[in-house]
Amino acid sequence: MSTRHVQVAVVGGGQAGLSTSWYLTRDGVEHVVFESVTPAHEWADTRWDNFTLVTPNWQCRLPGYVYDGPDPDGFRTRDEVVEWIGGYAETFDPPLRERSTVTALVRTEDGYELSVDGPDGQESWAAEQVVVATGGYHLPIVPPWAPALSSEITQVESAAYRNAEQLPEGAVLVVGSGQSGAQIAEDLHLEGRQVHLALGDAPRVARFYRGRDCMTWLADMGLYRAPVAEYPGGRAAREKTNHYVTGRDGGRDIDLRAFAAEGMRLYGMLSGGAGTELDFLPTLTRSLDAADRVYNSICRDIDRYIEHEGIEAADGRSAYEPVWAPEVDPTSLDLAAQGITSIVWAIGYRPDYRFVKVGVFDGTGRPTHTRGVTSSEGLYFLGIPWLHTWGSGRFLGIAADAEHVVGSITRLLESGSPAGLAPALEAS
Repeated sequence: MSTRHVQVAVVGGGQAGLSTSWYLTRDGVEHVVFESVTPAHEWADTRWDNFTLVTPNWQCRLPGYVYDGPDPDGFRTRDEVVEWIGGYAETFDPPLRERSTVTALVRTEDGYELSVDGPDGQESWAAEQVVVATGGYHLPIVPPWAPALSSEITQVESAAYRNAEQLPEGAVLVVGSGQSGAQIAEDLHLEGRQVHLALGDAPRVARFYRGRDCMTWLADMGLYRAPVAEYPGGRAAREKTNHYVTGRDGGRDIDLRAFAAEGMRLYGMLSGGAGTELDFLPTLTRSLDAADRVYNSICRDIDRYIEHEGIEAADGRSAYEPVWAPEVDPTSLDLAAQGITSIVWAIGYRPDYRFVKVGVFDGTGRPTHTRGVTSSEGLYFLGIPWLHTWGSGRFLGIAADAEHVVGSITRLLESGSPAGLAPALEAS
């Protein structure tokens, strides 16, 4: 099998990979983009039917491709996002190879070698530099004891959830209260299902405050541009769950207490189970109170910003007052007794970079890097949450990260330094 040569290989043709390609095209750098399916397939295949972005439309910004529609403060649906991402490549004609999966990436004396499973069979590519832009959400997190649950209980991961109709009749347990878990619980609740929700430690945020979307206020305040090392909590912020809120029906708060008052059953963190019996930690009250504190704290931060900048804005409001509180934190649940026939796992995802056979990872399987630049010269990562800022995992921050990485690529090309001269360990 002959080996094809290229200056730069980009692995992943979603929004991060295409943004990288846009800058490489602008700078006249020879490159190729490998996409395992199609650019928008993740949005089409892993979001439920009533999914909407939680960020307003004006934040839909990629290099040379900015939202210019009539509703900048609205929220795009899944299908609208698929159409938007799907149309990006048409605007600059990148060297995109669809249905081409990189199965191995190794270090060589001259750079990197990629094994590719393409539409016509196996391919071998050599690249001086490589950008891995496959994102950071690959493998769903499911408790190791999940197989011990009754076989009569249908179990699906959040990426496989589409709508209430796909689940068997009966009540549903949603595990996880991050953005996906809270919104899926709402989706089922609105469809009239009896929903049981196991909460984690996700915070929440108001959808609108003082006349504007809260995420617009936070963008103006610079929170999405602050480097992770300067963010409150430092690099530990990378482990935090995003605030739950929704863009559905024009956008609104998600108030789990209000859902509980309407009949949704809430629990603390799920700790174990077998058969039809589940155990929970007594953390429900603590989780609800902590989420409300964050909600109120963000509103106060916006108040201070408005006052400091002398901005004319709608009047503020007093702190959120709970509309429901548990009498006791439940610690057990009998699925059969409550008529629960299915579980939706929405605990989160972990990265899977096993195809990258270069020693640039920490003990958790995450790449070690400085703003996407690794210690292995010529190897970069993009599209990772908190790569550099809070905005890195959003459309709003991708362009800046991609431009920074491409700047590193072009400087290395101009220096004439062969990537293979830098020491790097092959991953086991």
